[in-house]
Amino acid sequence: MVVGAANCCSVSSNFYRLFLKGARGSHAAMRILVIEDDELIANPLVQLLTDQHYAVDVACDGEVGWELAEALPYDLVVLDVMLPKLDGISLCQRLRSHGIQSPIILLTAQDSSTNKVAGLDAGADDYLTKPFDFQELLARIRALLRRGSSALPPLLEWENLRLDPSICQVTYDSQQLHLTRKEYGLLELFLRNPHRIFSCSAIIDHLWSFEETPGEDTVRTHLKGLRMKLRKAGLTNDAIETVYGIGYRLRGAAAEDTQTPSLSPSPSSSLSLTSEEIKQQTQRITASVWERTKDKVSDQVTVIEQATTALLQDALEDDLLSKAHAQAHKLAGSLGLFGFGYGSRLARQIEELLEAEKLLQQQKLHLSELVVALRRELQLATTNLSSEQLLVDERPLLLVISHDKSLTAELERSAANGGIRSQIVTNPALARKQLANNRPDAVVLDLCDHTTEDGLRLLAQLNCSTPPVPVLVIANQNSLLDRVQIARLGGRGCFQKPVASALVLETVTNLLQRSRKAAAKVMIVDDDPLILSAVYSLLQPWGIKVSPLENPLNFWNTLETKTPDLLVLDVDMPQISGIELCQVVRNDPRSCGLPIIFLTAHTDADTMRRVFAAGADDYVSKPIVGPELVTRILNRLDRTRMLRNMAEIDALTGVANRRQSTQEFNQLLSLAHRHNQPLCFTLLKIDHLQQINQQYGHDVGDEVLSRFGGLLRRNFQSEICCHWSGAEFVIAMYGVTHKDAKQWIAEIIENLSKEKFLAPGGNQFEISCSAGISQYLHDGINLQILYQTALARCNRVLSQKRLGSGTSCSRSQLSTK
Repeated sequence: MVVGAANCCSVSSNFYRLFLKGARGSHAAMRILVIEDDELIANPLVQLLTDQHYAVDVACDGEVGWELAEALPYDLVVLDVMLPKLDGISLCQRLRSHGIQSPIILLTAQDSSTNKVAGLDAGADDYLTKPFDFQELLARIRALLRRGSSALPPLLEWENLRLDPSICQVTYDSQQLHLTRKEYGLLELFLRNPHRIFSCSAIIDHLWSFEETPGEDTVRTHLKGLRMKLRKAGLTNDAIETVYGIGYRLRGAAAEDTQTPSLSPSPSSSLSLTSEEIKQQTQRITASVWERTKDKVSDQVTVIEQATTALLQDALEDDLLSKAHAQAHKLAGSLGLFGFGYGSRLARQIEELLEAEKLLQQQKLHLSELVVALRRELQLATTNLSSEQLLVDERPLLLVISHDKSLTAELERSAANGGIRSQIVTNPALARKQLANNRPDAVVLDLCDHTTEDGLRLLAQLNCSTPPVPVLVIANQNSLLDRVQIARLGGRGCFQKPVASALVLETVTNLLQRSRKAAAKVMIVDDDPLILSAVYSLLQPWGIKVSPLENPLNFWNTLETKTPDLLVLDVDMPQISGIELCQVVRNDPRSCGLPIIFLTAHTDADTMRRVFAAGADDYVSKPIVGPELVTRILNRLDRTRMLRNMAEIDALTGVANRRQSTQEFNQLLSLAHRHNQPLCFTLLKIDHLQQINQQYGHDVGDEVLSRFGGLLRRNFQSEICCHWSGAEFVIAMYGVTHKDAKQWIAEIIENLSKEKFLAPGGNQFEISCSAGISQYLHDGINLQILYQTALARCNRVLSQKRLGSGTSCSRSQLSTK
């Protein structure tokens, strides 16, 4: 893969032919052509693809796209359907009729089976409807590129230098090198073509797009930077040699080793991390593009407003109507990409009305209302665009305040292993400066002798912030009075030195799970808009998503749409009372367990009896006292979350239990059936767990289960993973082929074999596990058959193995057929 940038093309076709003459070759780089006239889609897509080390060219209309596709051999084409000059369907047909077989992904805002059939019949390989998720488009691009190649990208090696194209990582002697995009592209180009000499112009053709062509001095500068970084990493022999008067090539001393690159696949765990990085990258780029183009979006809405005004005055000309329809079509496709789904739906309705040959007066008024709503939605979107989209790292942040270097080093290492960021400061004064810039999710406070008083003041300050920051305290003494004082000031736990970092991090994780409110959703139903506004303002600083509802007649539709975690009801409302709404909720099996808090101005015995008889969990009397309402809501959410976790999560392993996962497994089976997608069912079984319990004790066996559960949680974050029973764990991998599932599980088994466990008496031992994989349709169509098939394959492997003597178990095997 190579790096490139791109700009929209606007020069003549003769220029393309002259400039790109001779660019074809047997070692063409991984190039992608994006043909899209909407900058809101093209700009972030180009930047994302460039960051993934593809060379990207962009065309703003169909004719320019044809000229580029005819001149260069692209590995993939991303093609919009509605384009100026030459539409996407016609262009696709022209490409195929001229023998251009590059994979094509069609993008369109028209979601109908007729359009999909036309696109696929024209020769497209895939089809995506706007608004789409950038991550889904990137995944489809990667899938088509993999399909077009004979194998997954191999590891490229030269002596101890290794380049892994699947995760874009370069290492020398297992130490990662930090290269620029062009330096990475240069190194990969030479490693993939060990016997070829590249002139500067040939390097430019491979690594730069046509709009950013540099001079030869720029190429030499990048080569110099690459060589310097390789030498600094410890490479004694220069990997890239200069062939004077001709160009550059990979040094021949390693040519024999590089003739056949290593075919070892990259770890799946690294690929999952890359997916998370892609997600964060997408959020940053889309937010950045929105900031740059929101004024242009406003101008697009202005065109629609002008057309609507002219339509109401019966003075709309065809030219303005055509422009307004085009802008509505673009907004319907692009707004959803930035998280403005409602705005996208409004634009779609506007587009449909503008397509009508003649509008009735009522339809014209409805169009005007839609345009006003669209403008208001964009204003709200511009005002409330969350800065969280620009965050580089979404992991929780732990602030450690201690001058004990050994303690902080252990906590920092344990936090990294647990997926938690950490920042270290040595005293409370430095912590206050850190808090001014970045609010942590939790704090570990080491109360040393000379910082005890200042540390307690900081503890009180953190507890008084909104919302309070959970703090764990580590003290030198373990007196009851100290613990009482710490608890009074808001401490969530107290440990005495010395304390194990694993225990501290486990407690921190539990605190984060209990205090994380970002996902909590509360729905409030009250006919008083002032109450709705006040409650909204009270709960918003706590990260709670509030859905206010003034009209109780819209209650059921809103409840099904918002799916809240807690319901707040006013007792007295017109037409339908809160008590009646509560009874409706309790009578429905889907929502009967929803926590309900009442707001009421009546505290007499009869009202209280009716409220609790209807199924209320709590009530708050009016006039509302802010802290009381917030505390009651937070406590109720905490209790609900705790009960849900107790019912769904296996306490020992930290993964879901069988009862919770069975329903999710069956839902995946239905999904795979409807969309004709692959689904692999994997059973992992820890070998000889019963003998480990007998030989070393059940505490050691529990430690084995706990650490194995942690390993699965780290590697299967988006898949359904559960502790089935005893030594058995089950994983359902939707959309994953049998081959990929086998590779993934093999890496898990390999990682497990490297884990060391401590037996009583100090001896270390290893464990192993067996695995069986069954596949939906191929092996069965229901959960029970898939489980039995995977278990049979797993037991066939297990029956061939014996528990190793001494302190080590035998290595694992994998059975899938």
